[in-house]
Amino acid sequence: MTSRALTAEAVPALHAFTSALDLLPVSPRAPGREAALVAARAAPLPYGDYLVTIEEKSKATFLRAYVNWRCMSAGSSRVCVRMVGHKMEESYSETLKEQMSIVEMPLSDPPLCISCCPVNGDLLVGCKNKLVMFCLKYLVINQNLTVLDFERSLILHIDNFIPAEIAFCARHIAITTELDVLILKLELVQQSPDRREQCANSVSTLEKPVDGGVKDEGHSTHTLQLELDEFIICQKPVELLGEESKLCEIPITLEYTELPTEDTKRFQVQYLLFRRFTPDQSPFGFCEETKLHSVQLLPVYQTGSSVTAHEETEIKTELLSLFCFFSLPHVGYLYSIGKLVELISTYQYSEKSEQAVLTPQFLHVITSENLQCFTVRCSAAAARDEDPYIDTTVKACPPVTLDVCTLRMQLFIGPRAICHFKNHIILLTKANTEDITERRKPTRKMLSRKSDSIKSQTNSESEPGWNLYIINTVSTIQLYREMVDYSRTYENVKTESCIHLLSEAHLLVRAAIMDPHFFKSDEKEEILGAFRESCAALGDCYSRFDTKDYHLALPYYRMSGLSMTEVLKRLVSEGDEIQTYERGFIFYLSHSLNEDLNEELSKESANKVLQIFCLADPVQLPHILCSPCMRNICPVTAVNYLQKVEKIMPSVVLTLTKAFMALKMGDLTMYEHEMDSNKETILACGFIGQPKLLRQWKEGIVMPTEFAVHLKETQPGLLVAATVALHENSKIELEEADTFFKMLCGNRESTIPQLLVDFWEALLVVCSQEEIVQELLLRLTSQYVSRILKQQLPETNPLKTTEDLINSCNHFGLIFPWVTSIMAVGSPSDKNNGDDISKLQSLLCSQSINIASVLPVLEPLTEAGNVGLTIHILCNTRLGKYEEAIDQLLKRRPDAAVLYAQHELKDDNRAVWWNKLLPELCKRARLTGNDCPVFISSLKETLSVVAMELELRDFLSVLPEDGTAAFFLPHLLHCSQRKVLT
Repeated sequence: MTSRALTAEAVPALHAFTSALDLLPVSPRAPGREAALVAARAAPLPYGDYLVTIEEKSKATFLRAYVNWRCMSAGSSRVCVRMVGHKMEESYSETLKEQMSIVEMPLSDPPLCISCCPVNGDLLVGCKNKLVMFCLKYLVINQNLTVLDFERSLILHIDNFIPAEIAFCARHIAITTELDVLILKLELVQQSPDRREQCANSVSTLEKPVDGGVKDEGHSTHTLQLELDEFIICQKPVELLGEESKLCEIPITLEYTELPTEDTKRFQVQYLLFRRFTPDQSPFGFCEETKLHSVQLLPVYQTGSSVTAHEETEIKTELLSLFCFFSLPHVGYLYSIGKLVELISTYQYSEKSEQAVLTPQFLHVITSENLQCFTVRCSAAAARDEDPYIDTTVKACPPVTLDVCTLRMQLFIGPRAICHFKNHIILLTKANTEDITERRKPTRKMLSRKSDSIKSQTNSESEPGWNLYIINTVSTIQLYREMVDYSRTYENVKTESCIHLLSEAHLLVRAAIMDPHFFKSDEKEEILGAFRESCAALGDCYSRFDTKDYHLALPYYRMSGLSMTEVLKRLVSEGDEIQTYERGFIFYLSHSLNEDLNEELSKESANKVLQIFCLADPVQLPHILCSPCMRNICPVTAVNYLQKVEKIMPSVVLTLTKAFMALKMGDLTMYEHEMDSNKETILACGFIGQPKLLRQWKEGIVMPTEFAVHLKETQPGLLVAATVALHENSKIELEEADTFFKMLCGNRESTIPQLLVDFWEALLVVCSQEEIVQELLLRLTSQYVSRILKQQLPETNPLKTTEDLINSCNHFGLIFPWVTSIMAVGSPSDKNNGDDISKLQSLLCSQSINIASVLPVLEPLTEAGNVGLTIHILCNTRLGKYEEAIDQLLKRRPDAAVLYAQHELKDDNRAVWWNKLLPELCKRARLTGNDCPVFISSLKETLSVVAMELELRDFLSVLPEDGTAAFFLPHLLHCSQRKVLT
């Protein structure tokens, strides 16, 4: 290779060289003596497969892209040269299949640095005072040929800014100068039609620069500085994160250079981070060579994202997190660039670094003599981006703040450049004959920014000592095994070092799982097994060690997939009666046993658990015994343990648990003794402390316990009261209670047992949540109506009568006299369902129920004799339909019409007496004559009321004109006498 790509100044740009699809693509024979190489990320189409170089020849600098370069590695020597954006002829393009194309990319200023986006293949070129973005294009020449090309789409103008290095990924841009770092994001802007029209009228659009002020009140980055040959005025160090970073006062102007279309993307600049260093920040003192290097943006992709297309599974690289790394000679910085911009790791090097490369698993750094490897925290941060709720009792991940470790150091002579590809490290070295100790002597010369960033070099062809090393890194599984084996040296001393090493191993495996190519990896199953194994090992550590993070034993064991029996075998020594148990193990056991797991411990394991809790946390014993996992426990042994605890800490829950164990033993005498030791109200509240005494889950279905079955037969009132207490204390949901009572009573899903109706009625007494109250009223109404229509009697006697409910619950109202009057003459069937009828009428007589919501339920009942009549009229009355109610009464029960009017037609509704009731009675009395004395008596009572309410003239106006004067005269005299008396 005859280019200057192998010289010391050119090699920093080699950092992405091995990101091509093959490990080391054969380099084109560049015509110049300098070539800095950047390749597209290893990814399937449409992200591109090309090589970009900065080449220098005859003091001229070129930017070129090499497309279809694999033809050179295959032996073909055909090469064509074309200009970027050049329209290719059909005859010319047909030959592109078999030859490499060199795409010339002209720039107005010499390129200084380049970076390729690993997500979409776009290219960013850094020049003096600006950045130029080239979008990757796919030109479809014909059905069999698609050619890569580029289009210069955007220029970012940055005044007085000379980029030393740049990184480009997913519209994020990281720029470094010697001592400044700036990270930006190009955000898409929603375009209005006016904006699109404006863009269409102009090929080049300049946007306003972003305004802002410097947080540091000293000199800004672009203030003219006083420079002399021997010194420079250094500015204060500054770190601005997130929104504050726009105060850096680095104005950026966007210039669009692509031909505008309706789909043209428009951007605005978002500042993410600005950091300024000063030479004296180096821990090794002031140094002329103190400057930034190795800026890199590292993407991490969504776990397990793959798509199937064209009968083949393709990797779908969905970006999850983004990280930015940059380094000073003696310290490196790793930032997370996401919703929050934050520093997650700082790396201290043992000696001055030359270059560094970041991977999802490691940070590789070269110094003058060493290749060093450090752990990184990218997978820990990305895992939290992927699942913000990862730190729970179900899942866990080592913290981002975990201290970084140096994994190994390897000695090399003169490392100059490093890059990474898959499981390979590519290292470029140059043997140097100069005295290294002399080279390390500090110089007194002050840093001068006036000097050129690129110094003249001798011809690389005449320089001996260059070497290229390809180092196979240890596979993830092998390195994981080594770290686990090494952690065992700390196992017996129970130090945090063991946890730290296992956490490193866990993050190593987690990073491998987050690789987008993981699901196509041959090691997939082995890595997943290692992940579960690492979780189990961490669970062991947090269970055995006395650490402040003992609670992490629970999520790590859950992630490991181990059963409780398997965990017990790992941690409990057989026959060791004096074994002590740490908080982590007790925390894991108590949470696992208190949850509704399907696992049942054997009798031996259950007895061992009892022994553990009796020693470590005896207060938990009653709760542990109620766990579904402890179904096989020996009740005699359990009672013995409970009696020991009762002497120290008696409680209602403990009493109920002893009664439960007595039932399992079949000792009813002991059971009755325990139950009689407290009042029913206290016992009902005791179930709140441990609901599993009554109901447990099995395979996702709520199941009543033997205790609940026994209470159903002997003390149903206590069972209902306890269930109400559980609901009011959020221990059981309404639907769950329905299932519980149906399972308890052995009813089919469609039938409602009386005990469930008793529960609804009891809950209605105490419930204060309006939504639940209305739901209960609707359910009770439906059940009452169903039973009345089917003439179905409850299978057990209701716990409360209508009178009990009226006296204890505001939602049941006093039954109106006119309702009682109608029901006085009832059929025998009405008396069979008398309790349901009276409860339904009582509900409708209250003001709680929402009539509109229950009308569909009541509709089938309206024709059912006197019951239906009362229900119909009650509904019309609540809806304000008094005239319809009167019509119904006069038609079916005229004897109750006046009684209804006396109760309902008051205040604002009193006018219905003379506007509706009086005319109707007169009409019906005229039609029936003396054959219906009820109408006559009702008319007389109505006239008496109307005569008391109206003035004489008004009273005369409402009387019928064809009536008998002798009939109305007493009422007229009464009305006129009332006027005289007043």
